[in-house]
Amino acid sequence: MSADRAGSFQQQSAVPDYPVVLCRCSSYEPSEVREALERFWNLAGGIRQFVQPSDRVLIKPNLIVPLEAGKAAQTHPAVIVTLAQMMKEAGARPMVGDSPAWGDARACLKALEIDTVLDAMQVPIVQLDRAVRVKIDGANVGISRAALEADVILNVPKFKMHQQLGATFAVKNMFGCVVGKEKPLWHFLRGGDTESFCRLLLGIYRYLAPAVNLVDAVIAMEGQGPISGTPRHLGYFIGGPDPIACEYACCRLVGLEPMSLPILRTAAMSFGCPFPEKMTVLGDPLPEKPCSDFRFAEQTPLRFTLPRICKSVAKQALILVKNRLR
Repeated sequence: MSADRAGSFQQQSAVPDYPVVLCRCSSYEPSEVREALERFWNLAGGIRQFVQPSDRVLIKPNLIVPLEAGKAAQTHPAVIVTLAQMMKEAGARPMVGDSPAWGDARACLKALEIDTVLDAMQVPIVQLDRAVRVKIDGANVGISRAALEADVILNVPKFKMHQQLGATFAVKNMFGCVVGKEKPLWHFLRGGDTESFCRLLLGIYRYLAPAVNLVDAVIAMEGQGPISGTPRHLGYFIGGPDPIACEYACCRLVGLEPMSLPILRTAAMSFGCPFPEKMTVLGDPLPEKPCSDFRFAEQTPLRFTLPRICKSVAKQALILVKNRLR
């Protein structure tokens, strides 16, 4: 079946459960990104299936550290700007927000060279702080008020390998809605039990319930992600409403065994697409042979030590002070 003859989410009446859209995109040239994302929304049934005029839309990219786009550590700026433009054209009120590990949202977007672009578009840049305590999997988690008050969340992660969890695709990106240095604290409190930590990640995702996931895999990160890996061209956007189906598709692109990922093992048969065979691919087909030499991450402990957390807090404070003095 050719790409677009596969139909949209709404047209897949035979197998409606877990659709995933794959759209090829060979570069981040703005017109090519625009074309690919227009095709994505068309296959999804149109933006209006998810976003209504006047909706407050949180575009939640992966902003982790103030590094330039070429490092592939963050969602590419062309993707963020194009989605913001599309939301405004749909009559919505977009904002771009995250709670990065290092620096703040504005510093990360400045490194991507789009902070002033978003300002000119009158798209607010939001630091996901101002915690609201929410009960998730038996824990009181500090979730950003801005994320909770958004009418719609667009989850826009970067396709990256991950030293503690194997890979970071759709689910873990929503951990960025946990405020500030509470994130490494949860690595300390739950990192000794990988399944418990992943239940927390899945609970945060379910509570925030993004309308759509759109994984930026045009240029992915292989090796020692989520920060220290190396860029690797894949040439795809992968998206859909179900994060687990999206993660299965991501695994297929690079030959990663899904059950090797703790998040997918924890989610199996209890949340989202129960197994890869239930995934329905729309748009461009998955390649017959996955990328055979994609480098996975060597795994390090999931649990952060107290000295590591203290060092992280001190480093973050130093970065924020330097940013404010510029």
